[in-house]
Amino acid sequence: MPRPHTPGPEAEPLLVDAETDLRPTPEVTAARRALRAHPALLLIGIVLASLNMRAALAGVSPLLGEISGHFRLSATTGSLVTTIPLIFMGLASPFAPRLARRWGTEAVLLSALVLLLGGILLRVAPPVMALFAGGALVGSGIAFLNVLMPGLVKRDFPHRAAGMTALYTTSMIGGATVSAASAVPLENALGGWRGSLASWSLLAAVAALVWIPQTVLARRGTRHGEPAATPVATPVRTTSGVEPRLSRSALAWQVTLFMGLQSSIAYVCIAWMPTIFTDHGMSKSAAGLVFAFSTMLQMVGSFVVPTLAGRMRSQRTLAVAVAALMGAGIAGLLVAPAAGAWVWAALIGVGQGGSVGLALTMMVLRTGDAHTSARLSGMAQTWGYLLAAVGPLALGVVHQTTGGWALPLTLMLAVCGALALLGLGAGRDRRIRA
Repeated sequence: MPRPHTPGPEAEPLLVDAETDLRPTPEVTAARRALRAHPALLLIGIVLASLNMRAALAGVSPLLGEISGHFRLSATTGSLVTTIPLIFMGLASPFAPRLARRWGTEAVLLSALVLLLGGILLRVAPPVMALFAGGALVGSGIAFLNVLMPGLVKRDFPHRAAGMTALYTTSMIGGATVSAASAVPLENALGGWRGSLASWSLLAAVAALVWIPQTVLARRGTRHGEPAATPVATPVRTTSGVEPRLSRSALAWQVTLFMGLQSSIAYVCIAWMPTIFTDHGMSKSAAGLVFAFSTMLQMVGSFVVPTLAGRMRSQRTLAVAVAALMGAGIAGLLVAPAAGAWVWAALIGVGQGGSVGLALTMMVLRTGDAHTSARLSGMAQTWGYLLAAVGPLALGVVHQTTGGWALPLTLMLAVCGALALLGLGAGRDRRIRA
């Protein structure tokens, strides 16, 4: 008879599915201890993997006009260049925890980087379908990185989870900043948009090389074909005797929707912010610089907000603050898009960095163990990115229909309001217990 589980006063009555609960084999556990004895290699691997988590996407936005013009794509079809990776970030996310339990987190991270590398190169092949197929592979590779990173941090840095989340989130945004700022200069230097996009395959290749020895160390002691984890029959029941799924947790859904709405705002800006500026008279190079400036300032929010979140019992105030910053910036785009471009870009950038850092931190803070953190990360990023994929496409349709940006930006203000309300729920001092 399994021992009943009684959650603490702050816990939500939820448990890990018994049939999917796997525990690392003793050999893998020993190998991971050896790996953690060399934290420098692990830290370098985390930073390099994080640099790849947005670089391949952010470098597209300043070149979207050239890409659409080359293939004669409409605004709606052109938005698919940024929407398809988001769709596959959502579709591929549920597979990451399952693959990690079967082959180990390190092996799946390495595979994700190789998949990302292949997608970047396929995306610049001549046929237009290769552009979209490569985007699907890019999204799938990023999905695995996104989902596994919170669980990896929870597993290897349990007492420094908030600080490590700030590190990898800041690295992720740093990669996006450099990618956005260098997209047009690389286009000029390498003879076109294809050379600019293909250049980011080098970063993925370097990160993959660093993860090879870590993967070998983590798999040491297992024979070919053996799993990195073994099933453990440890069902945990609530006081009612029912074994609810993660999808039945209101708190899990609040974190998921917070992740989805903040991602939607972020990828709308990635897809359309430079276009908004150029449509109001700004040059392409200037619009790219303002966008890169906004992305750079995301690092401020992505470092400060998770650090503060780790020291606070409740993160509700932080959630409302980051939503308000983004709302103020979007309102500025409505009033004076070109005249106040740098100010609006700064507000949106700090708010976006803080919101993504807070969303990822809440996946760690709202859970009590690495397995549940990985499951919540998978759920939040599956549904979150599918929701986020609607944003760029929907705004492209509304913009094409209305011929302006007033209605699309008004809709984004409403999304910021909904994000603040969700943050009041997701930021509560509660945990999903495993």
